[in-house]
Amino acid sequence: MFSQPQILLALTIFIARVADVSLGTFRHAMVIRGRKLPAFFAAFAESLIWVFAVSRVLKDMSDPLTAVAFALGFATGTFCGMTIENLFKIGDQVIRIFSAKGEESAASLREAGYRVTVFEGSGRDGAVSLLFLQAKRRDVSKIQSLARKIDPAGFIVIDDIRSASAGAPSRK
Repeated sequence: MFSQPQILLALTIFIARVADVSLGTFRHAMVIRGRKLPAFFAAFAESLIWVFAVSRVLKDMSDPLTAVAFALGFATGTFCGMTIENLFKIGDQVIRIFSAKGEESAASLREAGYRVTVFEGSGRDGAVSLLFLQAKRRDVSKIQSLARKIDPAGFIVIDDIRSASAGAPSRK
C-alpha cells in the first residue's frame, strides 16, 4: 500500500511537527511570562523545523500519508508541548486562598517559609480570610497541600504572574 520511503517520509514529518509544535507551545509560555531570549530561540527553531515539514508535504500533495502525519504531528506536539511546559514549571504564580481558618493557614504557610498577606472578609457562611501568596510554580502543589491540611473546604485560586515588583517570596 505505502512504500518504505513514503513511510519514512511520513515518520520524519510527524517527528518534525511534534518538535516544532512542542517548541511553539514552549515559546508561547515564554512570551506570556515575558522571557524574551528563550522565546526568541524557540521561535527560530520552531519556524525552521516548520518550513522543512511543510515543504515536504507540499512537494507531493497526492500522498495522503504525509498530510495525515503532518496533522497527527501537530496534535501530538500540542500534547507533548503542554506536558513539557508543565514539567519545567517556569515562572511565578499568585495564590489566593479563601478560608474560614485563615490565621491558622497563614501561620502554617509562614512556618514553611512563605510570605502571606491576610485580608478579612465575609462570605456566604460568615467570616472568611483571604490569603495572598506569590510563589514559584514548582512550589504551588506544596502550598495547596499545606492549605488543604488546615482547611479542606478552603477555596484556592491560582494565576500566572507576568511580572511582580518585589521579586519572588523568600523560603527557608
